[in-house]
Amino acid sequence: MSLPFWVVIPAAGVGSRMQADRPKQYLPLGDRALIEHTLDCFLGQPGLNGLVVCLAADDAWWPALACASDQRIQRAGGGRERADSVLSGLHKLTELGALDSDWVLVHDAARPHLAATDLHKLLDSLQDDPVGGLLAVPVRDTLKQADADGRVTATPDRSLFWQAYTPQMFRLGALRQALADALACGALITDEASAMERAGFAPRLIEGRADNIKVTRPEDMEWLTRLR
Repeated sequence: MSLPFWVVIPAAGVGSRMQADRPKQYLPLGDRALIEHTLDCFLGQPGLNGLVVCLAADDAWWPALACASDQRIQRAGGGRERADSVLSGLHKLTELGALDSDWVLVHDAARPHLAATDLHKLLDSLQDDPVGGLLAVPVRDTLKQADADGRVTATPDRSLFWQAYTPQMFRLGALRQALADALACGALITDEASAMERAGFAPRLIEGRADNIKVTRPEDMEWLTRLR
Protein backbone atom coordinates (compact mmCIF):
# COMPACT_ATOMS: atom_id res chain seq x y z
CA MET A 1 0.00 0.00 0.00
CA SER A 2 1.60 3.23 -1.18
CA LEU A 3 -1.36 5.50 -1.98
CA PRO A 4 -0.59 8.92 -0.46
CA PHE A 5 -3.14 10.10 2.09
CA TRP A 6 -3.69 12.51 4.98
CA VAL A 7 -5.55 11.87 8.24
CA VAL A 8 -7.80 14.11 10.34
CA ILE A 9 -8.80 13.01 13.86
CA PRO A 10 -11.58 15.14 15.42
CA ALA A 11 -10.98 14.97 19.17
CA ALA A 12 -12.72 17.97 20.72
CA GLY A 13 -15.67 16.08 22.21
CA VAL A 14 -16.20 15.34 25.89
CA GLY A 15 -17.95 11.96 25.69
CA SER A 16 -20.55 12.70 28.34
CA ARG A 17 -22.14 9.24 28.12
CA MET A 18 -18.96 7.72 29.56
CA GLN A 19 -19.53 9.59 32.85
CA ALA A 20 -15.76 9.76 33.32
CA ASP A 21 -13.43 12.33 34.87
CA ARG A 22 -11.96 13.22 31.46
CA PRO A 23 -12.88 13.18 27.77
CA LYS A 24 -13.18 9.59 26.61
CA GLN A 25 -10.26 9.84 24.18
CA TYR A 26 -7.97 10.24 27.20
CA LEU A 27 -9.25 7.28 29.19
CA PRO A 28 -6.48 4.78 29.96
CA LEU A 29 -6.32 1.66 27.81
CA GLY A 30 -3.43 -0.39 29.09
CA ASP A 31 -0.53 1.91 29.83
CA ARG A 32 -1.54 4.62 27.36
CA ALA A 33 -4.50 6.83 26.52
CA LEU A 34 -7.19 5.63 24.14
CA ILE A 35 -6.31 8.25 21.52
CA GLU A 36 -2.70 7.07 21.43
CA HIS A 37 -3.84 3.63 20.29
CA THR A 38 -6.00 5.31 17.66
CA LEU A 39 -3.08 7.32 16.32
CA ASP A 40 -0.96 4.17 16.13
CA CYS A 41 -3.38 2.82 13.53
CA PHE A 42 -1.94 5.38 11.07
CA LEU A 43 1.53 6.40 12.22
CA GLY A 44 4.18 4.56 10.28
CA GLN A 45 1.77 3.43 7.56
CA PRO A 46 3.18 3.68 4.01
CA GLY A 47 1.70 6.63 2.18
CA LEU A 48 0.88 8.75 5.23
CA ASN A 49 1.62 12.39 4.36
CA GLY A 50 0.59 13.83 7.70
CA LEU A 51 -1.91 13.66 10.53
CA VAL A 52 -3.91 16.43 12.20
CA VAL A 53 -5.64 16.12 15.57
CA CYS A 54 -8.44 18.65 16.19
CA LEU A 55 -8.58 19.62 19.87
CA ALA A 56 -10.60 21.93 22.08
CA ALA A 57 -8.85 25.18 22.95
CA ASP A 58 -8.92 24.35 26.68
CA ASP A 59 -7.75 20.74 26.27
CA ALA A 60 -5.45 20.12 29.26
CA TRP A 61 -4.92 16.40 28.60
CA TRP A 62 -3.20 16.38 25.22
CA PRO A 63 0.05 18.16 26.23
CA ALA A 64 0.77 15.44 28.80
CA LEU A 65 0.85 12.67 26.19
CA ALA A 66 4.11 11.52 24.64
CA CYS A 67 2.57 11.74 21.17
CA ALA A 68 1.96 15.49 21.60
CA SER A 69 5.60 16.08 20.66
CA ASP A 70 5.57 13.67 17.70
CA GLN A 71 6.63 15.68 14.64
CA ARG A 72 4.30 13.64 12.43
CA ILE A 73 1.26 14.99 14.29
CA GLN A 74 -0.05 18.54 13.94
CA ARG A 75 -2.71 20.20 16.09
CA ALA A 76 -5.73 22.14 14.86
CA GLY A 77 -8.54 23.84 16.73
CA GLY A 78 -11.67 21.87 17.46
CA GLY A 79 -15.19 23.18 17.06
CA ARG A 80 -18.60 22.95 18.67
CA GLU A 81 -19.67 20.06 16.43
CA ARG A 82 -17.78 17.28 14.70
CA ALA A 83 -18.17 18.97 11.31
CA ASP A 84 -16.60 22.17 12.66
CA SER A 85 -13.59 20.23 13.93
CA VAL A 86 -13.11 18.30 10.69
CA LEU A 87 -13.36 21.48 8.63
CA SER A 88 -10.70 23.07 10.86
CA GLY A 89 -8.51 20.03 10.30
CA LEU A 90 -8.92 20.27 6.53
CA HIS A 91 -7.86 23.92 6.59
CA LYS A 92 -4.78 22.89 8.57
CA LEU A 93 -3.92 20.26 5.97
CA THR A 94 -4.02 22.95 3.28
CA GLU A 95 -1.56 24.99 5.35
CA LEU A 96 0.68 21.92 5.46
CA GLY A 97 0.71 21.69 1.68
CA ALA A 98 -2.12 19.27 0.97
CA LEU A 99 -3.87 19.70 -2.39
CA ASP A 100 -7.61 19.72 -3.04
CA SER A 101 -7.18 16.49 -5.02
CA ASP A 102 -5.45 14.66 -2.15
CA TRP A 103 -7.19 11.86 -0.27
CA VAL A 104 -8.10 12.57 3.36
CA LEU A 105 -9.15 9.93 5.88
CA VAL A 106 -11.26 11.13 8.82
CA HIS A 107 -11.27 8.77 11.78
CA ASP A 108 -12.89 8.84 15.23
CA ALA A 109 -10.51 9.52 18.12
CA ALA A 110 -12.32 6.88 20.20
CA ARG A 111 -12.10 4.11 17.60
CA PRO A 112 -8.72 2.52 18.47
CA HIS A 113 -9.26 -1.01 17.12
CA LEU A 114 -8.98 -0.30 13.40
CA ALA A 115 -7.32 -3.30 11.76
CA ALA A 116 -4.47 -2.59 9.34
CA THR A 117 -6.16 -4.92 6.86
CA ASP A 118 -9.28 -2.72 6.91
CA LEU A 119 -7.21 0.43 6.39
CA HIS A 120 -5.42 -1.14 3.43
CA LYS A 121 -8.72 -2.42 2.00
CA LEU A 122 -10.26 1.06 2.18
CA LEU A 123 -7.31 2.69 0.46
CA ASP A 124 -6.99 0.02 -2.21
CA SER A 125 -10.72 -0.07 -2.96
CA LEU A 126 -11.20 3.69 -3.25
CA GLN A 127 -7.94 4.87 -4.79
CA ASP A 128 -9.57 5.34 -8.23
CA ASP A 129 -13.11 6.07 -7.02
CA PRO A 130 -14.58 9.36 -8.27
CA VAL A 131 -16.24 10.10 -4.90
CA GLY A 132 -14.67 8.15 -2.03
CA GLY A 133 -16.38 6.23 0.72
CA LEU A 134 -16.22 4.71 4.16
CA LEU A 135 -15.78 1.54 6.13
CA ALA A 136 -19.12 0.06 7.13
CA VAL A 137 -20.74 -3.16 8.31
CA PRO A 138 -24.06 -4.62 7.09
CA VAL A 139 -26.70 -4.55 9.81
CA ARG A 140 -27.08 -8.02 11.30
CA ASP A 141 -29.97 -7.64 13.71
CA THR A 142 -33.62 -6.94 13.05
CA LEU A 143 -34.35 -3.21 12.98
CA LYS A 144 -37.39 -1.53 14.51
CA GLN A 145 -38.74 1.91 13.70
CA ALA A 146 -40.36 3.61 16.69
CA ASP A 147 -42.63 6.53 17.42
CA ALA A 148 -42.16 9.18 20.10
CA ASP A 149 -43.69 6.88 22.73
CA GLY A 150 -41.28 4.05 22.04
CA ARG A 151 -43.85 1.94 20.18
CA VAL A 152 -42.83 -0.03 17.10
CA THR A 153 -44.24 1.44 13.89
CA ALA A 154 -42.37 -0.65 11.31
CA THR A 155 -39.74 -3.34 10.75
CA PRO A 156 -37.48 -2.12 7.91
CA ASP A 157 -35.71 -4.51 5.57
CA ARG A 158 -32.31 -4.84 7.24
CA SER A 159 -30.64 -5.88 3.96
CA LEU A 160 -30.85 -2.23 2.91
CA PHE A 161 -28.95 -0.87 5.93
CA TRP A 162 -25.31 -0.59 6.89
CA GLN A 163 -23.69 0.71 10.07
CA ALA A 164 -21.28 3.54 9.23
CA TYR A 165 -17.76 3.31 10.66
CA THR A 166 -14.56 5.23 10.11
CA PRO A 167 -12.18 5.99 8.48
CA GLN A 168 -14.18 7.88 5.88
CA MET A 169 -12.15 8.77 2.81
CA PHE A 170 -12.76 11.71 0.46
CA ARG A 171 -10.87 14.24 -1.64
CA LEU A 172 -9.86 17.24 0.47
CA GLY A 173 -11.44 19.92 -1.73
CA ALA A 174 -14.76 18.17 -2.20
CA LEU A 175 -15.12 17.36 1.49
CA ARG A 176 -14.16 20.87 2.58
CA GLN A 177 -16.80 22.40 0.30
CA ALA A 178 -19.46 19.90 1.37
CA LEU A 179 -18.84 20.57 5.06
CA ALA A 180 -18.68 24.35 4.63
CA ASP A 181 -21.95 24.42 2.69
CA ALA A 182 -23.72 22.20 5.22
CA LEU A 183 -22.55 24.25 8.19
CA ALA A 184 -23.52 27.51 6.48
CA CYS A 185 -27.16 26.45 6.31
CA GLY A 186 -27.29 24.66 9.66
CA ALA A 187 -27.78 21.16 8.20
CA LEU A 188 -27.47 18.16 10.50
CA ILE A 189 -24.17 16.46 9.70
CA THR A 190 -23.33 13.35 11.71
CA ASP A 191 -20.37 12.16 9.64
CA GLU A 192 -18.39 13.15 6.56
CA ALA A 193 -20.39 10.86 4.28
CA SER A 194 -23.62 12.67 5.22
CA ALA A 195 -22.07 15.98 4.13
CA MET A 196 -21.03 14.45 0.81
CA GLU A 197 -24.49 12.91 0.37
CA ARG A 198 -26.07 16.31 0.94
CA ALA A 199 -23.77 17.72 -1.77
CA GLY A 200 -25.16 15.20 -4.26
CA PHE A 201 -22.53 12.47 -4.08
CA ALA A 202 -23.00 8.76 -3.39
CA PRO A 203 -20.14 7.51 -1.18
CA ARG A 204 -19.13 3.88 -1.61
CA LEU A 205 -19.50 1.44 1.28
CA ILE A 206 -16.47 -0.77 1.96
CA GLU A 207 -17.23 -3.69 4.26
CA GLY A 208 -14.92 -3.80 7.26
CA ARG A 209 -14.58 -5.69 10.51
CA ALA A 210 -17.35 -5.41 13.08
CA ASP A 211 -14.84 -5.06 15.94
CA ASN A 212 -13.77 -1.60 14.75
CA ILE A 213 -15.96 -0.17 17.49
CA LYS A 214 -16.29 3.41 18.70
CA VAL A 215 -16.10 3.81 22.46
CA THR A 216 -19.33 5.44 23.64
CA ARG A 217 -20.22 3.55 26.84
CA PRO A 218 -18.24 2.12 29.79
CA GLU A 219 -18.79 -1.45 28.59
CA ASP A 220 -16.95 -0.62 25.37
CA MET A 221 -13.81 0.14 27.37
CA GLU A 222 -14.24 -3.09 29.30
CA TRP A 223 -14.42 -5.03 26.04
CA LEU A 224 -11.30 -3.32 24.62
CA THR A 225 -9.40 -3.92 27.86
CA ARG A 226 -10.06 -7.64 27.58
CA LEU A 227 -8.53 -7.63 24.11
CA ARG A 228 -5.27 -6.12 25.29
